[in-house]
Amino acid sequence: MGIIEGAGKVGDGLSLGRRKVARGSYSFAIDGGAVGDITLRGDTIPAGAVIVDALIKVGTALTSGGSATVAVKVEGAADINAADAIGGAPWSTTGAKRGDFTATSAPVTTTAVRSIVATVGTAALTAGVFDVLVEYWELA
Repeated sequence: MGIIEGAGKVGDGLSLGRRKVARGSYSFAIDGGAVGDITLRGDTIPAGAVIVDALIKVGTALTSGGSATVAVKVEGAADINAADAIGGAPWSTTGAKRGDFTATSAPVTTTAVRSIVATVGTAALTAGVFDVLVEYWELA
């Protein structure tokens, strides 16, 4: 199986695949910040996709009236980023960051169509904006 030059595809015949990026967006002004799961606005990831990398881009640092944590998942709990206190990385400063899931992590295969989900724990958020970019291979 080889890379098809100029096509961004890998494979041949029926095994043709394509690398894609899904984006999930969070804004406190739109999505609120209650404790629990918040489905990020944006793309879904298809069933059978193989997740190979992820980035978090914080536009406005997250804040809370308490000691909130935020995790990010696609297939299973905290598979993209474990629950981290918002007073530290990656949530406390703006810019693009590596989450816990990186290109050197074991790939994750989705078992159904999935959204990117942020899980707020401990205390509600009171402000913040971020995007999560998930790179995956769609093999079918």
